[in-house]
Parts: sequence; C-alpha cells; structure tokens
Amino acid sequence: DCTVWQTSLAGRHRDEIHAEQDDYRISLEQGTPEFEPPLDSEIRAAIIAALHLTEDDMLPGLPIQVASTGHSKVMIPLKPGADIDALSPNLPALTALSQIIGCNGFFPFQIRPGKNETDGRMFSPAIGIVEDPVTGNANGPMGAWLVHHNLMAHDGNMLRVQGHQGRALGRDGVVDVAVTVRNNQPEKVTISGSAVILFHAEWAINL
Repeated sequence: DCTVWQTSLAGRHRDEIHAEQDDYRISLEQGTPEFEPPLDSEIRAAIIAALHLTEDDMLPGLPIQVASTGHSKVMIPLKPGADIDALSPNLPALTALSQIIGCNGFFPFQIRPGKNETDGRMFSPAIGIVEDPVTGNANGPMGAWLVHHNLMAHDGNMLRVQGHQGRALGRDGVVDVAVTVRNNQPEKVTISGSAVILFHAEWAINL
C-alpha cells in the first residue's frame, strides 16, 4: 500500500493505493464540500424541461442545486420511479444553461429504495461530453449533498453510498463514496473503486 499526491485542475489531492488480491483499489480524497444557493424557479424549470422531465419526476421538497468537492455539478434529485435510463436531454439547451449558471455538469440521480445506493447519469455537453459513463466528481458531491439534506441514514460519523452509473450506455460502473460527517454536515469526501485499462500513457511522479 502507498500514498501519492495528485495535482489537477481541481487542486492537490491524496490518493491511497491498496493492493487487493491480484489487483489494486485506489481511493481519492476530494476537496471540501461546497453548496451554492438553490437554483431559482425559472432555471429549475428550464433544467427539468431540457431533460424532458416534469416537476412530478423530481424528489419533492428538494432543490436543484450546484454542489462541489473540487469540480461542481448540478444535483438533480429524481423520484425512484422516474425512468432515468430513458433520459435523452436537449443538449443545446443544457449547453446554454451551463453558460448561465457557470456549471458544466448536470447529474440527475435517484436513490434506490431502502438502500444506500443511487443511480445517476452525467451530461456535460458544454465541454464536449454528451454523457460520461462513470463520474467520480459527480458521485462525490452527490454523497455530500445527501448528507447536507439528510436524505440517507448514517451513524453520525460516516455515510457510505454506492453510486451506480453507466447502465444506459452499456458501461456499468460503481463509485464507492465515503462522506465524513460532523454536526450532521459533510466534512470530507473520499471516492474509491475498481477500474479497467482503456489506454496507457506516461505519468511523472515527483518524489
């Protein structure tokens, strides 16, 4: 096992690398959770319309809101009964909304009933990503958002949730999210998971 520090556009973060049988598991500590004010009713309605949804598809009593743990994403909580796999958003409309709200990623998700598990999809057409199959910097803020709005039971110290994503693209993946809790609010978020190799490249490590 070892620890490395990774510098990216999201800042400097600690990575824990753990040997597991014949493979490795990597845990990434994300940035401090932050939440912008809930988006106003006009923007909310435009986001729902761009996703070809209605207000009846939304989890009631909750905002559509930008959350960040280094990279910001728009949290869009859906009822468990909404057909998340059928979403086919208006991409030009989402791109235009990104310019208005200053956030490029839209993350509709739903909680699996009775479980600390979610299903999500992430659309970011403003930066050329029609849909990302699995997104650590969406599931991480989502975990913090769930604590912020008290939507999942935890022991007062830690919330663990599995974020499922990619099913609609035939590229299923799971992000394990651990949220450290203090005074019923998220303090720190760590994501981890297993991966498959898509390409090889050189990586410089400064010791």
